[in-house]
Amino acid sequence: MKRQEMERLLISRYGEDGAAISVFNAPGRVNLIGEHIDYNGGYVLPAALEFGTTMAIRKRSDRKVIFSSTNLPYQGEFDVDQLGSGKTGEWVDYPIGVIVELGKLGVQLSNGYDILFHGEIPNGAGLSSSASIEVVTAYGLLVMENQPTDKVEIAKLSQRAENLFVGVNSGIMDQFAVANGAKDHAILLMCDTLEYQLVPFVTGNYKLVISNTNKRRGLVDSKYNERREQCDAALKILQQDVSGLEYLAHLSLEQFEQLKGKFTDEVLLRRATHVVEENDRVLQSVEALHANDLVRFGQLMNASHDSLRDLYEVSCMELDVMVEEAQKIEGTLGSRMTGAGFGGCTVSLVHEDAIDRFLSTVGEAYEKRTGLKGEFYVCGVGNGVHEMKEEY
Repeated sequence: MKRQEMERLLISRYGEDGAAISVFNAPGRVNLIGEHIDYNGGYVLPAALEFGTTMAIRKRSDRKVIFSSTNLPYQGEFDVDQLGSGKTGEWVDYPIGVIVELGKLGVQLSNGYDILFHGEIPNGAGLSSSASIEVVTAYGLLVMENQPTDKVEIAKLSQRAENLFVGVNSGIMDQFAVANGAKDHAILLMCDTLEYQLVPFVTGNYKLVISNTNKRRGLVDSKYNERREQCDAALKILQQDVSGLEYLAHLSLEQFEQLKGKFTDEVLLRRATHVVEENDRVLQSVEALHANDLVRFGQLMNASHDSLRDLYEVSCMELDVMVEEAQKIEGTLGSRMTGAGFGGCTVSLVHEDAIDRFLSTVGEAYEKRTGLKGEFYVCGVGNGVHEMKEEY
């Protein structure tokens, strides 16, 4: 949404008082490749999207902070000095948690604020709507309070807000990509050390198509914990032969090939194979993108989905159907599930001339095969959190 429209909406919601209005934006994110290996010491390759969460904000003359949204009916009004005293159970817990974490860093709000959010990220689609609202809140308030805006620190405090105040045990990837994304670039990120580099993702005539299966992800938590336990068990087996091995993904393909015979449990072997090979696929993807080889990148996306389906077993019928139908479209270079699995979204790299055919054909085939109606978002790779100036 344009800056001027957000200003108009804030005034219509809260009234005109002559105070200056600032507008900030944070994107959603998609993980292009590197799934279920972050907790195994592997790399992820997320990218910021061209749509996200916009926040309009202005100072008040009193100590009240008022949150409202164009998307959701709940509006919350709080005293600055009472913020964080308890959870509301509403969406405002995300920005409130950020303010609590800012306070722990010594950033106290000097006055009240009128705050209005407008979200373009579908809730529950796995595109990081919560990280987007956290990061835009942190960045915007730091600017309003004339404080430094270190985007790595913003990502970390936003994750803490979600973990500690909201109570959702998310990793750092979502907030990091939302804060540090750059147009036409992906982010190669090691989640445990936050070592990262921007990787050119110049797609030319190709677009990302994110396909929401609209399959409710009911198994994610239990299966996630089970997969982590299986990976820990696989690691213990390998540590008997590799001293100092901290994570499965730290093994090279060659090392792992020599050690595969140590496994007597086929399930643990499949899990470990996915981790080692997926981490290698991420690194191959970076090489392909540096060479602007989108065909190779698409092949690696396809291989990633096959592994998540067959070796890590976190896909589901709906995700598989969406990927299968996407891969049938001439002009699709690659397609894979993205996120935790058992529902959620796929991401595909599709030539712009094939987009209309993709949307109609894949949508129709998916609904016919699953009984569910998918949703599709066509986008490029955008910038991380930023202030929206007049030119936007």
